[in-house]
Amino acid sequence: MNYKFVKGSIALAVLAALGGCNTSQNESVAPCTENVCKLTVLHTNDTHGRFWHNTDGEYGMAAQKTLVERLRAEAKAAGSEVLVLSGGDVNTGVPESDLQDAEPDFVGMNSIRYDAMAVGNHEFDNPLTVLEKQREWAQFPMLSANIYDKASGKRYFDPYKVFKLENGLKVAVLGLTTEDTAQLVDPNNVKTLEFRDPTTEAAKLGQEIRSNKEANLVFAITHMGHYADGQHGSNAPGDVEMARALPAGTLDAIIGGHSQNPVCMEPGTPDTYADFQPGDDCQPDQQNGTWIMQAHEWGKYVGRAQFDYQNGKLTLTGYELIPVNLVKRDAKNNAIKDDSGNVQFIQDEIIKDPELNAALQVFQEKGEAELGVRIASTDDLLLGERKNVRYMQTNLGRLITTATAEKLNADFGIVNSGGVRASIQTGDIAYRDVLTVHPFGNTVNKATMKGSELVDYLGQVATLTGGGYPQFGGISMEVNCSAKSVSISAIGGKAFDASATYSFAIPSFSAAGGDKYPVINTINAGLVDAGVLKEYLESKQTIHAADYQPAGEVTFINNSLNPANTNNCGQDAIGN
Repeated sequence: MNYKFVKGSIALAVLAALGGCNTSQNESVAPCTENVCKLTVLHTNDTHGRFWHNTDGEYGMAAQKTLVERLRAEAKAAGSEVLVLSGGDVNTGVPESDLQDAEPDFVGMNSIRYDAMAVGNHEFDNPLTVLEKQREWAQFPMLSANIYDKASGKRYFDPYKVFKLENGLKVAVLGLTTEDTAQLVDPNNVKTLEFRDPTTEAAKLGQEIRSNKEANLVFAITHMGHYADGQHGSNAPGDVEMARALPAGTLDAIIGGHSQNPVCMEPGTPDTYADFQPGDDCQPDQQNGTWIMQAHEWGKYVGRAQFDYQNGKLTLTGYELIPVNLVKRDAKNNAIKDDSGNVQFIQDEIIKDPELNAALQVFQEKGEAELGVRIASTDDLLLGERKNVRYMQTNLGRLITTATAEKLNADFGIVNSGGVRASIQTGDIAYRDVLTVHPFGNTVNKATMKGSELVDYLGQVATLTGGGYPQFGGISMEVNCSAKSVSISAIGGKAFDASATYSFAIPSFSAAGGDKYPVINTINAGLVDAGVLKEYLESKQTIHAADYQPAGEVTFINNSLNPANTNNCGQDAIGN
């Protein structure tokens, strides 16, 4: 097989010289004076349960292993040492993984021989007992310097690990986790933990590592997010903001995750994202002398960073995001197939490692079988058919928005009706039924607004029709269709106050402008909608449909298209 790697040389700057690196004075410093010490870093992040390939044969850990082993061999042949790192969020996103506490994902990572991973916020989607089980499964350290046990005041994870490589180079890998974690997960899962400022922890530990001459290089693996030019919106500050705030030379590179974007910057405009497409050249970000990298999501890419280190200077000689069996797609995102009906890969197909593929197949088949297992029941129909949910408030819409609001500890919830694709029939409910309701894998995010801002926002949202028609839960209001305004009477059972601040759960799709919603800043909760609904149903076990039946909390007036219609601002109440 031929693999397509760097398409052209990228001109990359040389980092400032590190202090305290005199080999004649300190034995801990690698012999990288006359000779160049080469280092290759391979990295992924936010795999979110994608241990198995998708229906088009994309990504998956068996193919990733084949690729990583090839890259290892190429690096060794070039005299380079290798570290394989993860930016975190192994958990949550695929039912087959979720149902098995991500055991197959850790099996895959062990087989690929990851050296370390950052602890992501989704590692706390389950009780700490599950996380502790995952720590035992992992044959590599899970690192986070800024998570503390409240009772003891000690760090809950190892803050960093120093890797002593065969060429004599010593690399400290420091883990950091977003401060947003506490508000992105069930509070009960993290009530014993404290999430401190990662920048403060990085500054302290970076200085200690260098002062003690423990390592030549200090890399951070982070789950904090990359936001171009530091514009992080409602999210906690991420990698860019930290790199700018730290004293120059604290961190040599940041291998990140959380924002789930390919960090490829536009040449000549370093604070602007490039229009990156699979197979394109990629120039990572650099802030205050620190390289910042992130490999999108789901194991779609393996990032490969190639470094030279000599005389206290680190040079990035090459960088690329290598697609893992990504396929060519048309304008509608459908896989393009050849005349024989086979999908066309962007680069040569990577053959799945047979041993790992067989091991993971056992987990995949077990997970698929469990999708049909009863998780709850309902005593009546939960209405989600297109002809209903796009034209009026329904009990299923109310159930979904109640579930998302409770999960994010928000005051109320919104879901666009285009994200609700089916009803749930009377009787037993299986996870497979939930996935027919939410098939797209959208995430649920958290937004915060002042009451006065919320009035303006909902004036635009509540008057939408079609797939944008919103289902609400936890809010009472009158919608004026002609004026495109709302009059809110209560939120979360309390009288509305225009000067107060409110939070609401909303699909990431809608927050990003989907279905003609206004684009808003949200906290990237990253919880998959189907998973949130499943968890809620499991907690209730028996759903009494009448408990979720709308009772006029949201009404519509002044509909010029149909004055008699009080269910929406469109043509009719039930659609055609």
